[in-house]
Amino acid sequence: MRILDGASSSEELIGNYQQPTDPADEVKRLQRCMNDLFSVLALPAVWSGSEPNQILDTFLDALMGILDVDFLCARVRFDPDVASIDALKTAQHYGTSHSREEIRHALNQWSGDDSQQLPGEVTRNVGGQKVSVFPIRMGIEGELELIVAGSQRLGFPEQTERLVLGVAANQLAIGLKQALRLNEQKRLAGELDRRVAERTKELAETNEELQLQVGLLQHLPVSAWTLNPDGAPEFVNRVWLEFSGQSLDFVRSYPEAWMTAVHPEDRGTASRAFWDGVRSGRGFAIETRSLRAQDGTYRWHLNQAVPLRDAEGKVLKFVGTTTDIDDQKRAEEELRRSEAFLAQGQRLNLTGTFAWNLDTNEITFSEQLYCIFELDPDVPVTLEQIGIRVHPEDISLWDERMESARKDIHDLDYGIRLRMPDGRVKYLRAKSYGIRHSTGRLEHIGAIQDVTEHRLAEDALSNLRSELAHMARVTTLGTLTASIAHEVNQPIAGIMTNASTCLRMLATDPPNIDGARATARRMIRDGERASEVIARLRTLFSKKETTIEPVDLNEATREVVSLSVSEIQRNRVILRQELGDDLPLVAGDRVQLQQVILNLLRNASDAMSGVDDRPKELVIRTERDEGDCVRLTVKDTGVGIAPEDVERLFDAFYTTKSDGMGMGLSVSRSIVESHHGRLWAIPNDGPGANFSFSLPYIPEVISDSKNLDSTRTPAETDAIKLMRTA
Repeated sequence: MRILDGASSSEELIGNYQQPTDPADEVKRLQRCMNDLFSVLALPAVWSGSEPNQILDTFLDALMGILDVDFLCARVRFDPDVASIDALKTAQHYGTSHSREEIRHALNQWSGDDSQQLPGEVTRNVGGQKVSVFPIRMGIEGELELIVAGSQRLGFPEQTERLVLGVAANQLAIGLKQALRLNEQKRLAGELDRRVAERTKELAETNEELQLQVGLLQHLPVSAWTLNPDGAPEFVNRVWLEFSGQSLDFVRSYPEAWMTAVHPEDRGTASRAFWDGVRSGRGFAIETRSLRAQDGTYRWHLNQAVPLRDAEGKVLKFVGTTTDIDDQKRAEEELRRSEAFLAQGQRLNLTGTFAWNLDTNEITFSEQLYCIFELDPDVPVTLEQIGIRVHPEDISLWDERMESARKDIHDLDYGIRLRMPDGRVKYLRAKSYGIRHSTGRLEHIGAIQDVTEHRLAEDALSNLRSELAHMARVTTLGTLTASIAHEVNQPIAGIMTNASTCLRMLATDPPNIDGARATARRMIRDGERASEVIARLRTLFSKKETTIEPVDLNEATREVVSLSVSEIQRNRVILRQELGDDLPLVAGDRVQLQQVILNLLRNASDAMSGVDDRPKELVIRTERDEGDCVRLTVKDTGVGIAPEDVERLFDAFYTTKSDGMGMGLSVSRSIVESHHGRLWAIPNDGPGANFSFSLPYIPEVISDSKNLDSTRTPAETDAIKLMRTA
């Protein structure tokens, strides 16, 4: 990795980014990186009006709070002829075990003018320990020297840390240049005001003294000029003449001659401000783009003029300067663009940011966050205002999170609901992290996302899935009509036969009471059997809300087989059940899981309908699966799965049957995945295919005690979550 320099660092880092294997971890890394960038981008507001030394010290304190590093050191050189300024910050656990001179030694190795000599991250031996050291140049050409970050942590620096360090270096360079430019302007203005004040009386008295003042203006390092009281240029120093390529005679030719170097779009505004300042005697301050003769480019300048007055207050002259502020304007424009980009991104993903100072309870909201909470942006935000918006059922959660934030710098991640004044409910997701500043001040910075649309979409999808599953069950009813008739007809025929037998026994002389009683018991048994068949059918094809409960897959399988056995036998299929012993319970909706089993059995039977050259064998097997799961497999000896069909088997409306709808397997996969399981298909080594699904099981200690709040394994946790979502 080569060293990052200037404004290109963030783009290069983003281009070099490698996608991690775990999307959840990547989301967390990017969110943390975004939060760190927000903090870095907020630093210029803290530096406003500060001296360079203060900016450097504040920058290192803030960066130590953002990054997990052992030390940060910086060397800043504002002038090639002036000694550099060194600054060093170390982590508390680090500074006591290593000499500060040893750490500074890393800075000396990379000082100089040749930024190409900088290495990437390197390993140094500091105090007998290996430290990963990462230097970054500051400024477009590295003219402000460099920052060095060091850490003993393996893998330092990460991609996100490089990005934060690169953006931070750019922000520091901008802040230092702005501070230097402001100091220079203040120094020049102060120097000019001082000299003007000292020489005003002398300049008014003698022309010789005025010429002396002109000589001073000639040697100022900025464009300087004087105007007569009527606005006509009297003198322009060589700095302006060299910049604009104009002559002194041309500038004096008429009052607005110098404006020919001003950008055409700025001339109208500049002319009005110029004459208003001259005629009022107050002077002026104008920002314009002026043409640089050397390369034909326009650069932003600040034109300022102040009046020189005599003892009676009459304007003797206007003395002014023209200062190049193009770099500052570009930095300000870049900052505005970044802020606009951030605001637009927040509007698009319905996310707002905030900062909460826990010492003063001062809360700062972004524009999007005001929109989410529907608060007046002109009114300061308070915890009381936010609390009024919190849903009554979530008040306790809100109070708990706020109390946790006050105690320490723990990161917070929680969901909460708002109830708006018109009764609408909003679902929010809040994430924040705490910062303990060097002064001991605790601050929480975070983001809040409005996930209402996502939540409503999930609810709608869940309802649609239930409707689709019910439709799939009903369409199966027609196919199972013969099996249903057979199942119901057997107990009814038994009832009729036993009734006739009972009548004959009662008609004998004497009546056979014992035989009639036994026959009546058989009639009751057959009636209960018919009732059970009808009950199972009503349960399977009824439309009701999802009910999550402990389910015995073996028992559920036997009930489905009893409904399908007549159809399977009619197709001359040999059914073999290999149900595992002591099979754990799973958490789920019994009816939905039976629908999946029924669909797999019917598909297996249909796949063997055209097979005549081999036995039609269908095996349904249950067993424990790896990962604390239970597996159910349906194996057939049918036509198998074509290679081109494997990837599309579970797509909606895709079917290999001439009369199929293509919904059975799609609905089945949706049901299994909603139970935190998976459904798949593989070809057999011989003819046919295997269709299997696996679900997390509930350990016996949970299913027996119904204690769903205990801390368990990942599979147990999935089962508990599933039962809680009912």
